[in-house]
Amino acid sequence: MSEVTRSLLQRWGASLRRGADFDSWGQLVEAIDEYQILARHLQKEAQAQHNNSEFTEEQKKTIGKIATCLELRSAALQSTQSQEEFKLEDLKKLEPILKNILTYNKEFPFDVQPIPLRRILAPGEEENLEFEEDEEGGAGAGPPDSFSARVPGTLLPRLPSEPGMTLLTIRIERIGLKDAGQCIDPYITVSVKDLNGIDLTPVQDTPVASRKEDTYVHFNVDIELQKHVEKLTKGAAIFFEFKHYKPKKRFTSTKCFAFMEMDEIKPGPIVIELYKKPTDFKRKKLQLLTKKPLYLHLHQTLHKE
Repeated sequence: MSEVTRSLLQRWGASLRRGADFDSWGQLVEAIDEYQILARHLQKEAQAQHNNSEFTEEQKKTIGKIATCLELRSAALQSTQSQEEFKLEDLKKLEPILKNILTYNKEFPFDVQPIPLRRILAPGEEENLEFEEDEEGGAGAGPPDSFSARVPGTLLPRLPSEPGMTLLTIRIERIGLKDAGQCIDPYITVSVKDLNGIDLTPVQDTPVASRKEDTYVHFNVDIELQKHVEKLTKGAAIFFEFKHYKPKKRFTSTKCFAFMEMDEIKPGPIVIELYKKPTDFKRKKLQLLTKKPLYLHLHQTLHKE
């Protein structure tokens, strides 16, 4: 086993234990974050096409199944239904399998299948896994001016209208970054959080950006807010996390984030500031990404019956 693989397995194991600890302590938000982050990394490894992987195809399949179990436990923690749940005791059976993945040759204990790689909400993402290094120095040059739509996004349709209620469409036009040309497969995760950082609507990911030029990454996509504006709780905010792929580390990194508060919901264009990661959903320790005039450019449309 190479040092790289040994280190990778140690990190995966530590992340799984951390999630299970949060889970057993009742810190469900932190547990969900940890499970979803780890599931994302495992899914990427399970579907990696590179030749230098030390994992066999069978081992990759097992890794993919573990990712599925993590998602099932995460879903169980977010669900109000009690039947058919994937329990914490079940999850704990995964640790020895993951730890000994290179020698594991028994039947997988749960009847699950690997699921296709897709965007998973991962607040703090790589910071939680301690995989990230300093962002300075860029991520390596990407394609010259366009991106392949590697992942189609998870955008949701507009809700049905209700009398007297307002729906919001946010068009993400572009984001200004000094190293825009170096971002590989960039996309934006959009979420609506209350003051405690709890999701108020389903999380949505844009497709990979349409193009980039100079200091801008262009998206030009519409996000349909999945709640009537009048039903949002006081102090809620809409978050935009800019993410990009880092090929050397084989995972997706959050580069920066922006947010819009309820008093900023009004028709027309709006430009909002960018903040340094990790994403601070509680908005208590905010640090601007740069002193340069680089922002997230949006356009809002309100729909009222």
